[in-house]
Amino acid sequence: KDIQYVESYCYDKREYARFDSNVGKFVGYTAFGVKNAERWNKDTSQIAVRKAQREAYCMNHVTAFYPNA
Repeated sequence: KDIQYVESYCYDKREYARFDSNVGKFVGYTAFGVKNAERWNKDTSQIAVRKAQREAYCMNHVTAFYPNA
């Protein structure tokens, strides 16, 4: 519940979009990022893959970094 998967998209050292598992969708931070986020959010398979990454990557590795969790 407290574990968050974040995938950031950057260009020229500036973040333009991000997927946040707590929000459950892509969020754009620039005009370019907003357009891409809207397009990516329409593709439900993209959202499902990103949500599965939280389970596959984060949940399996949390015990390696936090053994008492």
